[in-house]
Amino acid sequence: MATNWQELANKSQYQTAVAVRDKLAHEEIEDAATGLEELIESLSRSDQRALRSQLLRLMAHIIKWKTQPERRSRGWAVSIESARIEIEDLLDLEPSLKPKAPSLLTELFDKAKRLAEKEMGQKAEVTELTEAEVFEDEYDI
Repeated sequence: MATNWQELANKSQYQTAVAVRDKLAHEEIEDAATGLEELIESLSRSDQRALRSQLLRLMAHIIKWKTQPERRSRGWAVSIESARIEIEDLLDLEPSLKPKAPSLLTELFDKAKRLAEKEMGQKAEVTELTEAEVFEDEYDI
């Protein structure tokens, strides 16, 4: 029976790995290789989604920080630092994502701004965020 590797990998990476192991045990090398390729693609997509999610959260908090200085709080500072730590950990675990981060800042800016504006209930006048603002600047109370 042929395995629908894409469907399986989208459903469960663990089950995909088990199915690959089983195919190897039965010496179904070509099918196992196909499953392994699909598992690799699935893992890559998962890491990219995690990076995008954390960057979006980080940028939205920085936009709020810049737009509403009177409402700055330790909670906002902690959220910014928390997102940076998550991104740093993700990039340490998956260095191949590092080159993608700068272009994602541009790609995700409008979405981050929309999120921040929705949360604040007002328009943000921030028109862009630099890499330094996102990854290096200090945000402390």
